Amino acid sequence: MVHRGCGTAQTPESSAVPGLQSSTSCCIAPGIPNGAVMKNIAAAVMICLLATSAHALTYEEKLPACLACHGEKGISETAEVPSLAGMPSDFTLIQLFLFRQGTRKVEIMNDLAKDMSDDDLRKFAEYFSRLPPPKASGEPADPQAAARAQAVIAANHCASCHNPDFSGREQMPRLAAQREDYLLKALRDYKAARRPGYDATMDEVIRPITDQNIVDLSHYLARLR
Repeated sequence: MVHRGCGTAQTPESSAVPGLQSSTSCCIAPGIPNGAVMKNIAAAVMICLLATSAHALTYEEKLPACLACHGEKGISETAEVPSLAGMPSDFTLIQLFLFRQGTRKVEIMNDLAKDMSDDDLRKFAEYFSRLPPPKASGEPADPQAAARAQAVIAANHCASCHNPDFSGREQMPRLAAQREDYLLKALRDYKAARRPGYDATMDEVIRPITDQNIVDLSHYLARLR
């Protein structure tokens, strides 16, 4: 959440992230992603980066590489790559910080983020947060899968963090109408301890969740309107 007033912008989470300097100007705040299956895209993006590596790339120069994977309007059409449009800026800011520090491992994202300034992180996060969020497409959720997913959501109080409509808030991501294959990958990565979180919340929540639960949740959330 960005609090504006007297020409300043502050993000509560950014001040708590070690190594990330708080903003003291009314800047644009934070941006997110993920994706481990982007070998071909990664190669193309890295060729572009190498072609301009004679100088440090600006935010404006790096943005097209982000949109190439995450979609022109922040709505991904690439397998296992998340849509970022409408994502809470604090969530994206923290993820970019984790990529920059190498704490979260996705090679292309680590390469893109490693030279980003704190101001760059805020600009990317705010840019994507202001884009219209994705809309669910395709057929409605299977009623039985939806019922099972809703039971898991109720038992684990998922809506208390992600909002009842799963629009996300602060450092909690938007899940509604997210790519189903990305949700599957993200939840399975949490379950297998392959994806570090900023805190232990998801590690604790995911422990009792079965793979069938993950399949049902991903199916339901991707179709949430």
